[in-house]
Amino acid sequence: MKLTDFSLTALDGTPLPAAQLDDKVVLVVNVASQCGLTPQYRELEQLQRDLGPRGFTVLGVPCNQFGGQEPGDATQISQFCASNYDVSFPLLAKTDVNGPGRHPLYAWLADEQGGFPGNITWNFEKFLIGRDGTVKARFTPRTPPTDAAVRESIESLL
Repeated sequence: MKLTDFSLTALDGTPLPAAQLDDKVVLVVNVASQCGLTPQYRELEQLQRDLGPRGFTVLGVPCNQFGGQEPGDATQISQFCASNYDVSFPLLAKTDVNGPGRHPLYAWLADEQGGFPGNITWNFEKFLIGRDGTVKARFTPRTPPTDAAVRESIESLL
């Protein structure tokens, strides 16, 4: 399996073309707008701006499973991200990352086959995907996108 094998839906309800992620280094992050970690959006956007031209993208995955911290609908999420953080990276439709309704993408990311097993622990957990579409690293929610280990891991794949 690889990232582009999954059918993904953009925040606006349209299919996210696999070509948008193909041959890119991707940081998949489950995000929320009312979390203490929400300011990480700023750092994620900075990574996008700094490294996007080199074949990198953040992929934001809104999720309401942790403390109900992403209660908004697609329009509210989009407006929040645009007005507060000027987010330019793609956002998926609101998604379950744990439990019986877990999206197949997260079943793969958090499965032993993906190499980094275990449930998602909170908002802003990060998975780094290489250009080959496979999972290369997993970072905890409290590891900021600006952490040297995150940046170095991304750089090593570009």
